[in-house]
Amino acid sequence: ILYNLLQFITEENTIGRKKKELRLQKQVTRYSIALAMQIDSLISECFSVGNLLFLAVVSHFGARLHRPRLIGMGCFLMAIGSALTGLPHFFMRLWYSTVPNNYSNAHIQSSNNTGTDCVKDTGSSMWIYVFLGNALRGIGETPITPLGISYIDDFAKAENSAFYISCLQTITLLGPMFGFLLGSMCANLYVDIGFVSVDSLTITPQDARWVGAWWLGFFVSSAILVLAGVPFWFLPRSLPRQGEEGNENFNVDQGNKEQSVLPNTHSVKLANIAKGFLPSLKRLLCTPAYFLLLCGIVLKFSSFIGLLTFKAKYMEQQFGQSASRANFLIGVLILPVVAVGIFLGGLLMKRYKLSVVAGAQLSFITSFTAFILLLFHFSTKCDNLPVAGLTVSYNGTPEISHDEHSLMSQCNQDCSCSTSEWDPVCSDSGITYMSPCLAGCTTFTGKGKNTVFHNCSCVLTPSPVEGSRSVSLGQCPRGPRCTRSFTSYMAVTVLSSFINSLGTTPGYMITIRCITPELKSLALGIQTLVMRTLGGIPAPVYFGALTDSTCLKWGIRSCGGRGACRMYDSNMYRCVCLLVITNYCLYKNTKMGGGASKQNETKLQSPEMCHPD
Repeated sequence: ILYNLLQFITEENTIGRKKKELRLQKQVTRYSIALAMQIDSLISECFSVGNLLFLAVVSHFGARLHRPRLIGMGCFLMAIGSALTGLPHFFMRLWYSTVPNNYSNAHIQSSNNTGTDCVKDTGSSMWIYVFLGNALRGIGETPITPLGISYIDDFAKAENSAFYISCLQTITLLGPMFGFLLGSMCANLYVDIGFVSVDSLTITPQDARWVGAWWLGFFVSSAILVLAGVPFWFLPRSLPRQGEEGNENFNVDQGNKEQSVLPNTHSVKLANIAKGFLPSLKRLLCTPAYFLLLCGIVLKFSSFIGLLTFKAKYMEQQFGQSASRANFLIGVLILPVVAVGIFLGGLLMKRYKLSVVAGAQLSFITSFTAFILLLFHFSTKCDNLPVAGLTVSYNGTPEISHDEHSLMSQCNQDCSCSTSEWDPVCSDSGITYMSPCLAGCTTFTGKGKNTVFHNCSCVLTPSPVEGSRSVSLGQCPRGPRCTRSFTSYMAVTVLSSFINSLGTTPGYMITIRCITPELKSLALGIQTLVMRTLGGIPAPVYFGALTDSTCLKWGIRSCGGRGACRMYDSNMYRCVCLLVITNYCLYKNTKMGGGASKQNETKLQSPEMCHPD
């Protein structure tokens, strides 16, 4: 349980990305901030690649070896990988793309220069450390699901197994909860905390250019993972089954004897195990219920990973929430509710002694109900943020389309402004301008985040006499209507997450009970392998590509080429995200429904295929 808790803390730091971009959130690193979202997603997928390279082998061979010690080794590998991932922070210079501009009147009126509107290039080789670190974390995570779940199921009675597994999964979800909270704290700290004065910065955590202390959480996780791995080395190779506690000493001694003679027969055992791998795999894939469950799980995991990876970013872009607040809300509202739902799902199976068919039906009903609730997200929306030249004209009228010419106006045509610069300022009228120059400003007062620009010729006022022609740094906040929509969005999200999580434990038990006992570890390992390969790896990539297609304003790398997106079309962003997730959930429910029917048919025709023990 402790290992699950801590390895998911580490995974959520990767998923974090401030949580602007996953897995997680995926805390964006300084050398990859200028990459498009789908490229960042490709880098982060090395966690899954490292996991998949060893998953089938560990699942098949590990079931015959000392499972707790394999899990302990995984803890230490993950600790090394976490430390390696955060190491590049200390090898790189200060992050200069967010160093405050030294504004001058000449700079305001002529921002068309190189350097101020270029984002840091990504040519650094430091990404190799992150790649290797994520791969090591993926390898270290390999034993937990196939070996940990089977270790518990071998010990528990049939009627108690679902309850124990639900408890394990509930505790596991505390990891993402603490991970999101840790990510929220790190995202609120500037990346070079301790080296740069926060008071001198001109941006806030709400700004798209802000980079949080992404590296801090990895070192915290690494230290805790080392401590978590120690107890597993002292667990016995096997536990006596419930009801047979009187034979505990005998079983432990027998396990120790087997372990002591293992070096002399190790090669023979491995050869025999290897011969049975392909026949065992064939038996699994030829089980109709198991195959249909695999299809449903792939679709479900694809939507889950896509949603989790971009959940916080969706809250940022659609409702104007900061990365820190989005992380915090996910950690304290959504994940605890999911944990309670998983626990109650296992409790229902134990209390009413639900059969495999009843469990499949419960899983289908909860998934379908959550899908219906998901449709309500289409009605919870916020309009595009009014940005002159992007979403509205300089006169304040809605902008149907935009190009480079629409970014300029008569009020700023003599200022020699750069249309690629993103240094947003907000006027009292609620309209955001991409830079003080494009707002037509000529003077300024104050410094840092308190800088105010004056005599802005593009700023609308009620009359030539009344009103202010000044702007302040940062984007304009969303209106009260958007706040109400966000409250409704969170309420629907919490309710649908709770209902959907009720079917998680029954879904696990279907996999465990509908294959022979000796294939449990392999079945869970293959399920994780297929889930990660077909669901986990491609989902962030095409989710990122689809969301990139809704971008209105791109950053510029140094010096030229497309960087990170600064602003999205809120309406298109919402439709793309929700349509993809909705389609996946619809197909998944179809597969799960077919799996329940097939399982019912299987039980009637071939009772020996499902095993109660």
